[in-house]
Amino acid sequence: MMRLIGLILTAILLLLLVLFAISNTAPVSLLLWPFDLAWEVPLAGAVLGAAAIAFLLGALVAWGGALHYRRRARKMQRAAQLLEAELAELRAKEEASSPSPVPPLAPAGGGTALARAS
Repeated sequence: MMRLIGLILTAILLLLLVLFAISNTAPVSLLLWPFDLAWEVPLAGAVLGAAAIAFLLGALVAWGGALHYRRRARKMQRAAQLLEAELAELRAKEEASSPSPVPPLAPAGGGTALARAS
């Protein structure tokens, strides 16, 4: 259900982007101030390009902010693996040093509970 809602919202967003691009085709000049560079692009291209650049910069900032947590998770994962290996080693030592388990004793009546019931 959530996937369907996500697909519907994505389709609506794509439709809006296409309508925006179709309705804003007037050319604009993009100038880079310290240099004498100018680009003639459609208005929709300039706006969507600026939005894409802003999105990428935001994603880069979010990725950088999460580095601490990813590093900590990797450290915790390594510690868990070491502890699991140590636990397996201790269980193997305990298994090797303990005598085999003693089979349970027969009931006092000399037979099984099934034999007594009949």
